[in-house]
Amino acid sequence: MAFIEVDESDFQQVIAQEFEKNNIVILKFGSELCDACHALESELEDVDDENENVSVLTIECSDSPDLAERYDVFRVPTMVIYKDGENMIYRGEGVILSHDIEEIIS
Repeated sequence: MAFIEVDESDFQQVIAQEFEKNNIVILKFGSELCDACHALESELEDVDDENENVSVLTIECSDSPDLAERYDVFRVPTMVIYKDGENMIYRGEGVILSHDIEEIIS
């Protein structure tokens, strides 16, 4: 499944749909100019490819500053993981390897 790009205008609708469809919803806050953000995306691609029940929503912080503020994003990349609806199980900054993400979501 491909990543879903969201912004402030469609975030609430999209995240509600993804909570209904999938067990795991990952929010990746980043910037197009951030090399670490691209590295995290690569790791998330591996996780997404291996798990049918995962949705990855990407948020460009410069396009959605209010959303970044709501999630207390001060550094990019920042990743937030929800499991079984609105239960946040992880929030962290920086690049995390795919096998570590797999451990978090299992």
